[in-house]
Amino acid sequence: MWETIKRHFENYPERLKVARILVENGLCIKNGKIYLNEIEIPPTRIARVADVDRRTVNETINTIRTNRELRLIFEGLRPAGHSLKEIAKYLELGVVEITPIDARIPGILANSAMILAKNGLSIRQAIVDDPELSPEPKLTLIAEKKIPGELIPEFLKVKGVAKVSIY
Repeated sequence: MWETIKRHFENYPERLKVARILVENGLCIKNGKIYLNEIEIPPTRIARVADVDRRTVNETINTIRTNRELRLIFEGLRPAGHSLKEIAKYLELGVVEITPIDARIPGILANSAMILAKNGLSIRQAIVDDPELSPEPKLTLIAEKKIPGELIPEFLKVKGVAKVSIY
């Protein structure tokens, strides 16, 4: 998906920045307007975040609207949902953040989930960064209670895992 978007905006780096913000936030384009689910977002807000002017956002939207391939992508975007990661500490949940060697190696999520399950920890949430969109993709697992630090060596044995943080 990202390669398709990059191809259409390769000669317009500022428009590509706008497109990245739209994708990263799950913002869709419908009828020439930006939406977060059913909430309309003014182009000036996106411009501020992308550090571009409002016209660049409008030009990006127009390119998306008039290009069938881009329109199909951006009309279907939705946010991934809430993340408990930032408030896990206050909710007394455990967090393990895993940095893969290569996020395309199969089994990292499955094997990491098995480690938690074997240790009696239920997963409340799993967040996986898209390797096409994130320069340093991570797998974040949020468990029902604190994750013991002794599990770090087990996570590091999972094929494809480079780094593990538990907090």
